[in-house]
Amino acid sequence: MQAAPRRIRTPDSRRRWPVAVAAIVLLLALAALLPGMLRQWPAEGSQDVVFVRQMTQHHLQAIDMATRLRDRTQNRELRALALDIMLSQQDQVGQMRGWLSLWGLPWGGSGMTAEHAAAMGMATPAQVQQISTLPLAQAERQFLGLMIRHHQGALQMAGAVANGNGRSEVRTLARQIIATQRGEISLMQELLSARGGPLPAPAPAMDGMGSMDMGGHSMPPADAPQQP
Repeated sequence: MQAAPRRIRTPDSRRRWPVAVAAIVLLLALAALLPGMLRQWPAEGSQDVVFVRQMTQHHLQAIDMATRLRDRTQNRELRALALDIMLSQQDQVGQMRGWLSLWGLPWGGSGMTAEHAAAMGMATPAQVQQISTLPLAQAERQFLGLMIRHHQGALQMAGAVANGNGRSEVRTLARQIIATQRGEISLMQELLSARGGPLPAPAPAMDGMGSMDMGGHSMPPADAPQQP
């Protein structure tokens, strides 16, 4: 006898619908991720880039001042404070430079003039140097007075970004800076008051600088190339 033709079975609709549902779910998930995948990195001159570069420069001077004091003072509170500032701000500088590298942008070129730096609480080269040269008691007061003003400038810089429309990681860092440095300002005001208050503030002298680096030394022009 001739064998009956083999019947080909086709999947019915009940077997097809789970596959269709899975495909729809996958498409919806991709659609939700697509805006983030297509989002461009911050452009040169954007608020995120300007903030990251200027805060990096600001932090570097704080690290320099803290290092100078830590190397001189024997006071445990001051040494602990200086070390905290050094470590926390070194970590944040590394984070910000990592972002710039990820965004394909150079580290340098903050565009912070000497006048802008002074408005943001940064010290002059002579003021920074005095932390290393003044008698120790005066140097401690010098450090505290300068760092209080420095932190107040950082609060102003971070406050303009913390609730802005920039990248979420940059806003998060700005909020961390505000929280940390507010607390340090309160501590430093107490330490300074216990030491007789600040030294008389000399008239600022910017020495014709275009901008300042971590120790207040003159820097290349803002548009000078500086790669990681």
